[in-house]
Amino acid sequence: MTIITFKSLHQRYQVEHLVRHGTRLAERREDSFDLTLYAVAGFYAETWRSRGEADILFIHVFQKPAGLGDYLARVQLPAGL
Repeated sequence: MTIITFKSLHQRYQVEHLVRHGTRLAERREDSFDLTLYAVAGFYAETWRSRGEADILFIHVFQKPAGLGDYLARVQLPAGL
């Protein structure tokens, strides 16, 4: 799936795609939010949740490596990636 197609999906289907096809890379906290970074076939997706909540507020999608800056110390790539 391309980043454009992913962005056009309803958030519920974006989450399903991340669970099925994304690779969870890292987690971090920013202010009162819990963030999770996923790698997905040519792009990255970052889910934002209020701390301690299950529901995702929004998903930030990007391709440029500059978006990884806050995660670099936390990323653990699985073998084969």
